[in-house]
Amino acid sequence: MIETLFLLIAGLLGGAVNSLAGGGSFIVFPALLFVGVPPVLANASNTYAALPGYVSGAFGYWHAMAKYKDRLVLYGIVSAVFGYVGAELLLVVSDELFSLVVPWLMAFAVLLFIFGNKLNGFVAARGGGGRGMKLAGSVLLMAFLAGVCVYGGFFNAGLGILLLAFLATAGMSDIHAMNGLKLYVSSIVALVAVARFALSGSIDWYHGSIALVGVVIGGYVAARNAHRIPTHWIRMAVIVYGVVMTGYFFWGAYVA
Repeated sequence: MIETLFLLIAGLLGGAVNSLAGGGSFIVFPALLFVGVPPVLANASNTYAALPGYVSGAFGYWHAMAKYKDRLVLYGIVSAVFGYVGAELLLVVSDELFSLVVPWLMAFAVLLFIFGNKLNGFVAARGGGGRGMKLAGSVLLMAFLAGVCVYGGFFNAGLGILLLAFLATAGMSDIHAMNGLKLYVSSIVALVAVARFALSGSIDWYHGSIALVGVVIGGYVAARNAHRIPTHWIRMAVIVYGVVMTGYFFWGAYVA
């Protein structure tokens, strides 16, 4: 009962944080580990819990994405193929090895969260609208997207920031359309990964579903009350929590 309540609260907080500032995986993934879910299953279950939020968000931004509908098929194919590759990579990693990798992935995701806006601004400034659009169909640009999707299929945290960086490189500047395409790609990556995880029996359906319910409710409630909470406070809290969790994982993997 205490375990169930703990996961539900973690899901509520994770969903709320996702709606307000992003970074909900920093809460849900460690919570799954703390209740005893093995690392690989916890990661897969975290992706499962995040999926409904991606899908509902993508539908919410559908009108903003309309003028970029010519990109949906290509982005969708790349997302499905390489999201699957990332999921396959996760399934061949042992819990012991993944436990050693998790601190580095968490550190990378936290750094992305902290410096994501600067990264997006940097790549947008280097890409430029005209040049970025010319590169939209190039092998180099699609390789960037492919690499991001492999990361997303393997480890969900930080995926959104990497996708925004990709879209800025592709010449986009409309933040609403970018958020829509980010969620569209995230939905496909998560859907393919969850399907693969489900076939291999790598999702803890009980614990993952409790977190999922919390994420959905927390995301909805936070979205309805977002105007009442200063976003920068939420960001600072997520950063502090993410740094603490990263330190905890490093300690557990390499010191304890």
